Amino acid sequence: MTEYGIQLPVQSQSTIYAEPWEAGAGPEDLVEVARAADRAGFAYIAACDHVAIPRRLAGAMSTVWYDPVATLAHLAAVTERVRLLSHVAVVGLRHPLLTAKQYATLDHLSGGRLILGVGAGHVQEEFEALGVDFAGRGAVLDESIDALRMALGPDEFPEHHGKLYDFADLGQRPRPAQPHVPVWVGGSSPAAVRRAALKGDGWLPQGDPRDRLPAQIERIRRLRAQAGLEGPFTVGAIAEPLHLGTPTWDVGRRTLSGAPDELAESLRAYRAMGVDQIQVRFRSRDRAELVDQISAFGADIAPHL
Repeated sequence: MTEYGIQLPVQSQSTIYAEPWEAGAGPEDLVEVARAADRAGFAYIAACDHVAIPRRLAGAMSTVWYDPVATLAHLAAVTERVRLLSHVAVVGLRHPLLTAKQYATLDHLSGGRLILGVGAGHVQEEFEALGVDFAGRGAVLDESIDALRMALGPDEFPEHHGKLYDFADLGQRPRPAQPHVPVWVGGSSPAAVRRAALKGDGWLPQGDPRDRLPAQIERIRRLRAQAGLEGPFTVGAIAEPLHLGTPTWDVGRRTLSGAPDELAESLRAYRAMGVDQIQVRFRSRDRAELVDQISAFGADIAPHL
């Protein structure tokens, strides 16, 4: 069965995907959506990461980006089983020991529900303001993943010796509740796909349409086989926007709508490609409609995936 997760509304409000009602929403809306996803059997809720948005991009991206660690920790306390995904944390903006302290604490407090999604980032001014090399962000991310593997492992005194980061004999507790925190790598560029295959436990594509996914998945399998990597690996996909039922308003031409069996059949195509988890997003006019859509998906579509 294909698992399904959701990128949280409200938490990030880029004009690419935010619904109009989110502009006036707040913490109570996030809590209700997270609880609905938890009840409906969603595998994860996800929050993304930006520290600061430059004025030139604020019109398109907005400046509403809740901190993912604070947001997921808040929602961990009001949910029971749903996992907590950073999609994605731009871990190169921070020292790995700082990132490890935050996410290890989150995993500890939530009883082992963290999935650490990581990505290279794309906003140059953000890197410059924080004193991080933007042009070299791929290499920064590569080493950050290695350092985080150690810093989120079982050792109270993790050790890493690299070109950018060097630490030993520095203790961090609490340790994560999980013996192995899954690291999913985001992005669809050739470098990002290679990084996911060779350094990740999973891949989070960034906007790949269905027709591009099979070749990307095949490349990941080939790279992992060539490197002798045999452990479990989670292939993700982001589905088209969804609206269950016959919409009475303009949900957009890309949105998949219709009866549950029709939507389930369409989404099962992802499984046939080799996808393990689908991230879904629902068109909605208010929180109540979104909660209804989430609940209906869990009841009427999920059993058929």
